[in-house]
Order: sequence, then structure tokens, then C-alpha cells
Amino acid sequence: MSTLVHGHIPSHEAMELEERHGAHNYHPLPVVLAKGEGVHLWDPEGRRYLDFLSAYSAVNQGHCHPRIVKALVDQAQVLTLTSRAFFNNVLGAYERFVTDYFGYGMVLPMNTGVEGDETACKLARKWGYVKKGIAENRAKIIVCEGNFHGRTMGIISASTDPDCTNGFGPFLPGFVKIPYNDLAALEAAAADPEVCAFLVEPIQGEAGVFVPDEGYLKGVREICTRHSVLFIADEVQTGIARTGRLLCCDHEGVRPDILILGKALSGGLLPVSAVLADAEIMLVIKPGEHGSTFGGNPLACKVAMAALQVVTDEKLAENAERQGRRFREHLSALQHPMIGLVRGKGLLNAVVVTPREGKTAWDVCVALKENGLLAKPTHDHIIRFAPPLVITDEQMDEALAIIEKTFNQF
Repeated sequence: MSTLVHGHIPSHEAMELEERHGAHNYHPLPVVLAKGEGVHLWDPEGRRYLDFLSAYSAVNQGHCHPRIVKALVDQAQVLTLTSRAFFNNVLGAYERFVTDYFGYGMVLPMNTGVEGDETACKLARKWGYVKKGIAENRAKIIVCEGNFHGRTMGIISASTDPDCTNGFGPFLPGFVKIPYNDLAALEAAAADPEVCAFLVEPIQGEAGVFVPDEGYLKGVREICTRHSVLFIADEVQTGIARTGRLLCCDHEGVRPDILILGKALSGGLLPVSAVLADAEIMLVIKPGEHGSTFGGNPLACKVAMAALQVVTDEKLAENAERQGRRFREHLSALQHPMIGLVRGKGLLNAVVVTPREGKTAWDVCVALKENGLLAKPTHDHIIRFAPPLVITDEQMDEALAIIEKTFNQF
């Protein structure tokens, strides 16, 4: 038992324990991780890997960033949780910090990204009834085919992914599904006076890093404004410097009415999410209508402020822009028969893999792991490459060499 408590178990035993005692709701790559620092991870046997998944962009600041860890430890020794039944001495300072940081009037703190999406949908519906005058229980939210906003019962009602929906109905009504990157479809759907909002990812991450046409987000902003429809940007994965700007929407200079953040908001130390909007929208929700026991807890607030300050101080958006361009240029120049397409922005990138002699994206990821780099396929034929934004030139050179070597093995 003592070895289990202290974590000193070999990789094969750790995998066996998860298989035997845990729900089978994930299909992990066959590697066990026991330590992280910066862009690196280590398994229990001491083998080092370059992390090119970043916990789905939750560790943009790198693993166990010392400044964020210090904020966590310092606050954990003083006060961690009070619930929102009372005021605490950290929440207000965090709310001022995060609203100033992103340029919004108010914030509603939550924990996970999907809670942020659910919160935004509730907020939009209430706004539709109170401000737009939509008849009760008639509000509609437009979403995009291929989206991924999480896996709660409410939000999978907006999904078109059979893995998310098969066997889980009946679903929540009120979602209108249109093609992604299609302004004409949005124009037609938004004309319905019962539509209160359009929920969209600036880049569809889980779908395979689909980057919309230039001008798409500007068009979204114009259409939503014209039809009095709230523009909700799910930047849980694309936000906080991942795509080479603080927000992905910043590439086109547009400001959503409601902004959803999560993942890297805590630097990967604990679940922290946020929904930002101005008072005209935010204050349609009254006391008792929405909340969370852990949302806005002092520990999370201190960690989030430290995590965001690291993004600014270490110029992570600028580094993501530069390193991402290097990554795409290098892989595009390889002209390997299994590399069908390279796409992305900043350090959110994907390679579309053309199967060769029965080998798929999964096989490439297993080989990458053997060569010291961790990435994960999505939708069988796409590999997402998203390292922590603290990656250096030397580390990127090492990663590109591993990726090139691995593809050449096929």
C-alpha cells in the first residue's frame, strides 16, 4: 500500500490499475506520466518526453510553472474555499483583474470549460427573454456542425458528433445547427427573431484544428450585431495566447458579447473557468439563478491571476506566433506521403495523416511516443500538435527532428 500512496509503481501496473478500477471513457496512449516541468514530462521509469498536447491546451504556461505553483501553495495555506454564501477577500480582486485583463465589465467564475459553456447558454437565453423580448421557452441558440463544447447533457444537445450523442438522448431543444465557416448559413439562421445567440469556436479544435476563412469572425460579429444576436466565443482551448494572440478573436479584431475561458486560465493546476460579458448582459441573471460551490474560490482566484500574469510577463502569445509559424513551415516542407495537410494558428496545429500500408494517425502517435514526443490523434486521421507556449527554439528543433524522423519510419 505504501508504494501506491507515494506513487512509486511501474508504468505497467499504473495502466493495469486504471483499466481495472476506472471507467473506460478514455482511450489513452500507452504511456504513464509521473512528473512534469515546462515542456517536458517523465514516466515512472524516468524517461523524458516532449509534451505536444499540453493537456488539451490547459498547460500553456508549461507544467508546474514555479510562479503559479507558489501562488497555489501560498493561498492553500491560508484559505481555499468559502462558497459564495459569503464574500471572501480574494474574489473581488480577481474579478477586477480578469475583467481589466480581457476588457469586459463583469465575470461569472466557474470551474470547468463545459460549465463555462453551459453558463453562457443560460445567460444568453435569459438575455433573450429579458432584453430581446423572445417569448418564454422559445429562445434558440445557433451552433456549428463539428463543434466541441464539452460532454454534459445540455451541451451535447448542440453536438453533431455521434460519439458524444449516441445512446444519451433525449436532448435539450433549442439548438439550431449550421455548417461551420458559412456566413450565409449564419445570416439565414440569425434572421429568426427567436434566436438569442450564436455559440462558436474561433477555431474548431477537437474537430481537427479547422481554421475558418479569413474574415469569418468579422462577418460573425457583423451578422450578430445586425440581428441582435449575442456572439458567444468559446475560447476555452483557443484563448490565453494559444493561437499567437491573447484571444483567437484578436486576430480579426472582434469582440464577442460573451467570452468563455478555461483550461490555461489556471496554468493546469486546478479547474478554473470564466464567463465574461458586460453588465447589460451579465446582470440578467439574479441571485439564486446560477452558481457553483467551487466557482470563485480563493485558491482558484489566486492561481488564475498568477497564470495570466505569466502569459503577459513571458510574452507567450508572441512566442506562440513565432514558434507556430516555424512548425508549420517545417512540416509543410517535408512533402512526406503520409502528411496530407498542415494547418493551424500559433501553437494550435494539426497534421492530416494519409493512411499508408494500414498505418493511421494512432500508429504515428505511438511511434512519436517511442521517439520521445507525446501527441494524440483526433478523429482517427488527424494529429493535433500543441506544445506549452514556453517552448524554446532548441526544444522546437528537437521536436521537429523527432516528428520528421518518425514519419520517415513509415
